[in-house]
Amino acid sequence: MNQAHRHARWQAEALERGWAARRRLPLAAIYGTLVVLRQLAFRLGWMKVRRLPVPVIVVGNVVAGGAGKTPTVLALIGHLRERGWRPGVISRGHGRQGSGIREVGPQTPASEGGDEPVLIRCRTGVPVFVGADRAAAGRALLASHPEVNLLLSDDGLQHLSLHGDVAVAVFDERGVGNGWLLPAGLLRETWPPGRWARTPDLLLLQHRDDRPAPAIPQPPGMACFHGRRHLSPTVTALDGRQQSLQFLAGTPFVAVAGLAQPDRFFEMLRSAGCTPTREWALTDHAPPESYRPVLAEGLPVVCTEKDRAKLAEIWTENSPDVWSAALELAIDSGFFEQLDARLCTLGSLPASDKPGRRKG
Repeated sequence: MNQAHRHARWQAEALERGWAARRRLPLAAIYGTLVVLRQLAFRLGWMKVRRLPVPVIVVGNVVAGGAGKTPTVLALIGHLRERGWRPGVISRGHGRQGSGIREVGPQTPASEGGDEPVLIRCRTGVPVFVGADRAAAGRALLASHPEVNLLLSDDGLQHLSLHGDVAVAVFDERGVGNGWLLPAGLLRETWPPGRWARTPDLLLLQHRDDRPAPAIPQPPGMACFHGRRHLSPTVTALDGRQQSLQFLAGTPFVAVAGLAQPDRFFEMLRSAGCTPTREWALTDHAPPESYRPVLAEGLPVVCTEKDRAKLAEIWTENSPDVWSAALELAIDSGFFEQLDARLCTLGSLPASDKPGRRKG
């Protein structure tokens, strides 16, 4: 059993309160104690919380695995630009080599910038910096790009050393799983949030547009909205060529997904009438070398945008075509209205209304 299959089995076990999950409860109790102690240390000032001179929107999830943070960040960037903001993105850059601070450019390989930051940079063109120290990454970004007047912290809900002005928690169809903490369940921290936790301002429940929304306990006074996801009607080759997604119907091809939930991508392809000849489920943030057996199949490859950058690193002229299918997310308009209202309460206005940075 490979790592992707082991992870999938654990995910399934963490959705139920069966014997496999129950045997991990002692470890979950230890983990939960450490989480609370860490939260308490930040709240009491034993560990320092740093602020940046611009508003920071934190996007993260409470459950382990991909709940849809990156599509949410992409949607936020589009909205904020329309409102006159000049956003930048900071991220840990999971899966990359090293932990130091660096800027992600248009040609940065995923192995150096991280697959998700590279995706965000290529899709939007906004400044993106990665680093284990998010506050330091934010300062470096602002120093290099003084026009930026708002930052998005990708996967930063548990990164308590950076102050967030607005926090968005993203959930997917798994909801809160079995309601237990890691590793007995999926939760990174208790839900609803504990006394010392960073309490989200907005909840975003993501689900396929042909599936119902997940049911989760909703804390009083916390705004909750839906995001409906679907595949783009077009696929894009590594050289920029585009085709209709439907051209894959009836065509032999290999599908690959290096995600926390790879089956989700395969199901969406099949629902669109595109059935892969073979499906390769890789681990989340899998290194580029893991994709070589996929290219060796000799058939056209269909992947997610997240996989695209890593396949591009190992693709040669003798390799088969690689087509990426983008995930599109339609978010309730009320979500953005609440976000704008929250930013206004901070005394912050878009760049079109008030040039320069907010005073910290």
